[in-house]
Amino acid sequence: MSITTKAHINGIDLAWSDTGQAEPIIFLHAFPMNRTMWEPQVAGLTHRYRVITIDLRGHGESDAPLWRYTLGHFVEDIIGILDHLAIAQATFVGLSMGGYILFALYRMDPARVRSLVLADTRATADTSETRATRFSMAQVAYRRGASAIADLMLPTLLSPHSLAHRTDVRDRVRAIITGNQVSGIAGDLMAMEERPDSTPLLSRINVPTLVIVGEDDRASPPAEMERMAGHIPASTFVRIPHAGHLSNMENPEAFNAAICSFCGRHEERSEHEPPVQEG
Repeated sequence: MSITTKAHINGIDLAWSDTGQAEPIIFLHAFPMNRTMWEPQVAGLTHRYRVITIDLRGHGESDAPLWRYTLGHFVEDIIGILDHLAIAQATFVGLSMGGYILFALYRMDPARVRSLVLADTRATADTSETRATRFSMAQVAYRRGASAIADLMLPTLLSPHSLAHRTDVRDRVRAIITGNQVSGIAGDLMAMEERPDSTPLLSRINVPTLVIVGEDDRASPPAEMERMAGHIPASTFVRIPHAGHLSNMENPEAFNAAICSFCGRHEERSEHEPPVQEG
């Protein structure tokens, strides 16, 4: 059973769930979601791993201060939680915005990262068109609230099949989005709009890395994700069938199997080989 924990970190209250034993895996959610998007992973992986899901500032049960957010703020919050839990190093899974945060974490504190799972995300910075879209979305959130953001985001987050036929997934995603505060939505949009291009970082990632993408992802197209994986040394690339941008929710069985296979190979190498450090 997942238990919610809260602590006052970096001047705000942050919430997370901590379930299972053994090696920790930290899950970072997408925009505009919260940690409950990882419920299929909590259910499917806690028999093998310690699964920690975090409500980033502005989401879920964490505080949503009305102020400017940056990826650096998210990283500092995550490091604060890890210190609170006395976790020196972990495997991290980040989907979409969660992936952006992982790039920032790897730049700021790479020693924390044992291995990476980058799901349905991208390394490139926003284009001028995307920045304009984020600005417009923030105005929609301010004027019309989180339900209007759900209307805008659902066609991007889910595959056409899920939109048409998976009412359970569609309703769950809508409920998560509409539970957000406008201050958190606007803060996320500012943080994502200001993020740097992480493409130069890819070749310097020297930890085992799994790149996952839903085969019907329109926000992070599979071809782009595969090119990104090609720049990361010793990376593994997996397409998730019958899934769009929220591949972990649309096909959790395949998503969880990919993580288990990846982590299992890494654990076997750790047992039989000394760690290799690349310059």
